[in-house]
Amino acid sequence: MQGRILFVAGAAVGYVLGARAGRRRYEQIKAAADRLWNDRNVQKGVHEVVGTVQGFVKEKAPEVQDAVVGQAKKVAAKVKKTDDDGAPSPSI
Repeated sequence: MQGRILFVAGAAVGYVLGARAGRRRYEQIKAAADRLWNDRNVQKGVHEVVGTVQGFVKEKAPEVQDAVVGQAKKVAAKVKKTDDDGAPSPSI
């Protein structure tokens, strides 16, 4: 289903960009797209997807934070290591 939506959206964009119908046809297409976007069922679907994505992000954020902090600590430890003369160690 998502592939079909992307195809239709791509076709619409291609038509608008390639059409020689002029400003009037562009305005007709734009008005139809606005009506579709503002349709109650479309907005319901958008809100459902946004809610799902927000829930996923809230669930995974601590894991991502831990991974980023862990990697940052590893990098900081490597940067902090120096030879006796103050030059960075060759392991960097």
